[in-house]
Amino acid sequence: MKTIPMHKRLAAHLHLLSLAFVFCVVGCANLATSQRVEGAKPGAGPAYAVDPYWPKPLPNQWLLGQVAGIATDKNQNIWVIHRPNTLTEDERGAALSPARSRCCVAAPPVLQFDPAGNLLQSWGGPGAGYEWPKNEHGIYADPEGNIWLGGNDAKDHMILKFTAQGKFLMQIGYAGQSEGSLSQKQLGRPAHMEMDVAARELYVADGYQNRRVVVFNSDTGAFKRMWGAYGQPPKDGQFPSYDPQANYFGNPVHCVRLMRDGTVLVCDRMNNRIQVFTKEGQFIRQMVFEPNTRGSGSVWDLVVSEDPSQTFMLIADGTNNEVRIAKRDSGEVVGTFGRSGRQAGDFHWVHNIAIDNQGNLYTAEVDTGKRAQKFMKVR
Repeated sequence: MKTIPMHKRLAAHLHLLSLAFVFCVVGCANLATSQRVEGAKPGAGPAYAVDPYWPKPLPNQWLLGQVAGIATDKNQNIWVIHRPNTLTEDERGAALSPARSRCCVAAPPVLQFDPAGNLLQSWGGPGAGYEWPKNEHGIYADPEGNIWLGGNDAKDHMILKFTAQGKFLMQIGYAGQSEGSLSQKQLGRPAHMEMDVAARELYVADGYQNRRVVVFNSDTGAFKRMWGAYGQPPKDGQFPSYDPQANYFGNPVHCVRLMRDGTVLVCDRMNNRIQVFTKEGQFIRQMVFEPNTRGSGSVWDLVVSEDPSQTFMLIADGTNNEVRIAKRDSGEVVGTFGRSGRQAGDFHWVHNIAIDNQGNLYTAEVDTGKRAQKFMKVR
């Protein structure tokens, strides 16, 4: 019997091991993806799978703080606003003097990614002609390509408008003191905004201090109208933190979304409800979700599905740390995905949500979550 030299036996053994490793990586990756496909019950609605490699690593030893807003633009790119000041000393060790570690430093507050997770550009921070918020909150890419953002620090009572390249265009409201929910020129820690292009109007969820939806001219910033819960005049005061039948919005009024059918959906976060209005502020109906949830409420943000009828709502719930899938017309919940945790597909304080025209979802996490994630639509 012919004896195979030792070096050839070792080479053959290593070759088999390398093949096994390749097959395992591919097979395990596919298995992991299939195990993370979550969402509605079969036939009831859409389902999603987390992309654990989105976004790609940032350059320049950059690190994200609390990701306080996420949006998609007309070209299906993804915009993120984060809070550089929320990085701990340990996280920003390379920025200390003297440096305590090789990594990291805070990324610029506004970042744009493509659908594959590549960083396209970044900008933001204090500059001439405007008041940058102390605690960044909320970002919106309007259909004309402009970027709107706000803040929710105790003195952040303004919204800023920039070009996609970061050139300042306009400020609505100003830093300092709020004037209450009946003010026609000042905001109160605004949380979110969305534009009606045809009407040249900007709708604002206002917010962490005020308790209203307020509408401005999107070109001039001039006041147009406002309303509170059930379409009544906004109310300020010391109210119970949770009452799903309250005739006032809780704090924060956390999102406002415009539908193709002309309705407006508003996230009354602490009261666990979505209220539906006409664009003039006439109340239509409300939907309550997870009514036993206390903490920070069950309705943090929402987007609607990409189909022409916008059949489903995808609701970010940062207390229960899940995304809820519900029918837009009735509020019937047909599925959820996510849980409290740190792994890909889990959440810690899922704060905002965005959707592209293919139905892929993007989420943003605050507190110690400090990340953005992508969920691919698989059904």
